[in-house]
Amino acid sequence: MKQFIKWIAVGFGTGWSPIMPGTVGTLVGLPIAWGLMFVDRVPMQMVLCVLMTLLAIPICGIAEQVIGGKDPGCIVADEYLTLPITVIGLSNPWALLSGFVLHRIFDITKPSPIKQLQHIHGGFGIVVDDFLAALIALGLNHLLFALLR
Repeated sequence: MKQFIKWIAVGFGTGWSPIMPGTVGTLVGLPIAWGLMFVDRVPMQMVLCVLMTLLAIPICGIAEQVIGGKDPGCIVADEYLTLPITVIGLSNPWALLSGFVLHRIFDITKPSPIKQLQHIHGGFGIVVDDFLAALIALGLNHLLFALLR
């Protein structure tokens, strides 16, 4: 069972990419985010995103124990399971691209307050910074598409 969870955590192998594993692993979240855009009620989108985020915590925590080390770069479930947050309430397909780019920018650069979360250990610590990056990306994504209207 632990190996199966590890396989999910590493994005079905995408997290083992020799080049930008976090970015490559986040691609797994694009079809999930695309599907979320077809859920016509924003409260339901929010519930689904919370559930995916909560699911990511034990997946990442178990995988961290199996793989070893603190927040190994090959674990990407935190990235791909929080990416859908960036499109909550949006229906424009371009929001997928902007959400992906914004999510990656904030996850990679870790501006304040994201950087202050790096000391948290375990599955929660692995996921919380991506969750916050996704929330910031969501806000900017809404701003972007409001300005484009």
